[in-house]
Amino acid sequence: MSRSRYDAIIVGGGHNGLTAAAYLARAGKSVLLLERQDHLGGASVSAEAFPGTGARLSRYSYLVSLLPQQIIDDLGLRITLKRRRFASYTPVPDGDRGLLVDHGDVAATQASFESIGAGSDVAGWDTFYARAARMAQVLWPTVTAPLQRRSAIAETLGDASIVHDFLDRPLGEVIESSVHDDLVRGVILTDGLISTFAQAHGTDLQQNICFLYHVIGGGTGDWDVPVGGMGAVSGALEQAARDAGAELRTGCEVTSVDDGTVHWRDHDDEVVADAGQVLWAAAPAVLDRLLGSAPGPAEGAQVKVNLLLRRLPALREQRIDPAAAFGGTFHINETYSGLETAYQQAVSGTIPSPMPAEIYCHSLTDPTILSPQLRESGAQTLTVFSLQTPDRLIQGGDEERAKLQRSVLDSLSSVLAEPIDDVVLTDPTGALCVETKTTRDLQDALWMPGGNIFHGPLSWPWASDDEPLDTPAQRWGVATREGRILLAGAGSRRGGGVSGLGGYHAARAALEAGEN
Repeated sequence: MSRSRYDAIIVGGGHNGLTAAAYLARAGKSVLLLERQDHLGGASVSAEAFPGTGARLSRYSYLVSLLPQQIIDDLGLRITLKRRRFASYTPVPDGDRGLLVDHGDVAATQASFESIGAGSDVAGWDTFYARAARMAQVLWPTVTAPLQRRSAIAETLGDASIVHDFLDRPLGEVIESSVHDDLVRGVILTDGLISTFAQAHGTDLQQNICFLYHVIGGGTGDWDVPVGGMGAVSGALEQAARDAGAELRTGCEVTSVDDGTVHWRDHDDEVVADAGQVLWAAAPAVLDRLLGSAPGPAEGAQVKVNLLLRRLPALREQRIDPAAAFGGTFHINETYSGLETAYQQAVSGTIPSPMPAEIYCHSLTDPTILSPQLRESGAQTLTVFSLQTPDRLIQGGDEERAKLQRSVLDSLSSVLAEPIDDVVLTDPTGALCVETKTTRDLQDALWMPGGNIFHGPLSWPWASDDEPLDTPAQRWGVATREGRILLAGAGSRRGGGVSGLGGYHAARAALEAGEN
């Protein structure tokens, strides 16, 4: 068996692996990227989920906030990200009013607060997010640099109360001291629970860490829509890697990694190659198993449902245009108390009812994902992402998936003026255009253990004051117990989300190590 050698072998062809491949190849390194699936892009792909309809949906990941402009510029990525005018709309459960947060109209937002009886919370809301914005301004510039110490972050923040409230004590305490309305509190808490099974008052502060990642992107916390779908992002990264000279192979399942030697199956062939460094852009738990270690914790907490509608559904609040309500994040059954109830239901072993979830309408901001015929007809897409539905509740199988899908659709219908089923399109075979992905589906298709979209628990985006930062891998937050293997995916220190940061950090560490 012949053995080839590369400066770097990258395992995993998602957006992080492609980012690392592009950076290293542009630096003149010989790079081989291995992807288990028959296509590149990982979770950042678009697909015609409903064949024959002419709609290409972002099948797994769907919005972009954490991708730095530096990576876009460095790699010459030809992508367009569109800002959404509306932040969110949250219907009052069992009511005919909702909270519409409009970036473009401060007065309208205040009037919406008042319409749900939460006018007194406007000042507290504004103050809360002004403090979050201060964190974003300080933290965002650090994500493309080596890890800073926690004390340095605190010093730069320059406000001991922000450090105490957001970094030291449970997020729930800060929310409760800032606003009082149950629905308003719930809207804030949701950013701490995306694929994170947690409570507002959890002492491990996972909800605080998750919240932090959701409000620092771009220094503003805005979540943007990728024109052409998420596949346009991974496609641009693939092109950058190919143009730089990286060798990208699909259908290659890595079977072992040992001291820079990688074995894999390329369809029916057993192949081996050596590398100066291995960049692991897949889940750390998968690497742990290959190295004979007990895998770390990795549990996702979401059900994702894609829908194709013939039109947007009618709202109970008739004075609100559905295009405005669905133009940002549409929250369903996500009051503060409701999120706690859902958590307790899940702990007891039952699927939360009603299902708390968030909805995004990609096609309102980017109609290019629809065929001309669909656009002319008024069709729209919806992506529903549930909260507080941990993998521990999921067994797998079509029957269970159907039940979870029904729970999500019923929860959505409960806050609308009409059942969502009445506006769902059918494909050419007559089947409803509804696609549901559970944590088990993500685990099986993408090898994300527990269906965790972050590959594991999120970490604070800095180093503790006594943490060793002696090597490039440690300084960039990509170290493993094997010195020649670097984490390069969402499970690295500042990974998570569609950011490219896992790949960027690993590439920077690899290049620095090569200089020493």
